Amino acid sequence: MFKIGSLFSGSSGNSFYISNSRGIILIDIGRSAKQIENSLKANDLNPSDVHSIFITHEHLDHVSGLRVFIKKYSPKIYGSLGTINELLSKNIINQCDNYHEINVNFGIDLEDIFVKSFRISHDCAEGFGYTIEFKNSKIAFCSDLGYISENVFNAILGSNIVFLESNHSIDMLKNGSYPVFLKERILSHKGHLSNGACAGILPDLFRRGTTRFVLCHLSSENNTPEIAYQTSLKSLQNHGLIENKDFEIRVAPKESMGKFKILI
Repeated sequence: MFKIGSLFSGSSGNSFYISNSRGIILIDIGRSAKQIENSLKANDLNPSDVHSIFITHEHLDHVSGLRVFIKKYSPKIYGSLGTINELLSKNIINQCDNYHEINVNFGIDLEDIFVKSFRISHDCAEGFGYTIEFKNSKIAFCSDLGYISENVFNAILGSNIVFLESNHSIDMLKNGSYPVFLKERILSHKGHLSNGACAGILPDLFRRGTTRFVLCHLSSENNTPEIAYQTSLKSLQNHGLIENKDFEIRVAPKESMGKFKILI
């Protein structure tokens, strides 16, 4: 049995897991190593079973626990050349660590799990999203997007479950307290995906096989779980689809502590 879940999600830190009898894969590790350990244990998972960590990009809300965690548990680290170089330059990893540079669109075969990367648009060195394939299932992890490019759409197409960024309400952001330069960054093609942009792509994903949607990386300042959820729900309902019959929507919480699991 495979178990997929969210440890942390949002502007203060992000980390997701996939586990089976062979061990645990993390997608990002954006909280302290101690917080990651505690959250794994709350999910009845052993931190020492983490054998691989796939990094989407070098921003701290995705890597802040990495340095301490790898010193303690020595997992393999995977990321793009640009991301690895940034992690090395910031001394988050060093030449002695077990890191691996991966090329976009090339897959990593971890016995019964196949991980494939795809390029995302974000203001980082070389950001990746990931798809995870096992048995007859495909899971996509896709956040920190300025927009849904054709490349991103094609990469996540056909996923059974999609973890997709629903970062902000445009109205809340525009009327909020952020400085102008930060608002412009978030709204740019190298920023973050709005609720509306996220919701707009869901019917197309549904038509190609996705029935379970997880909204993630919500802003704590410019969004609420209810607004994000309702925006996506209405988009799917407007196409005649019925929640809990045709599709399921969940919002990844800021901190799950064992309360967000998907079993396959």
